[in-house]
Amino acid sequence: MTGTVLSDFGPATRVCIAAGPFVSALLLRLILGRNRLTGSLIAFTTSWFAMNVLLAPSSEPMRQQLYSLPGRLFH
Repeated sequence: MTGTVLSDFGPATRVCIAAGPFVSALLLRLILGRNRLTGSLIAFTTSWFAMNVLLAPSSEPMRQQLYSLPGRLFH
């Protein structure tokens, strides 16, 4: 098996995987109001979204460069 698990999904599915938790946290904040739980969820899901955008499965060359960076730094 080559690639990653996410490489089997289409672009629309990958966008839902990245944005879904963030949108859900926003909806919870609208329903429950501002509190510690919704604030924490917003912070966590914002990080999740940023990670998915920066390490986008559709950007294979960029991911390979980021994964090989530690090897280039220590060799």
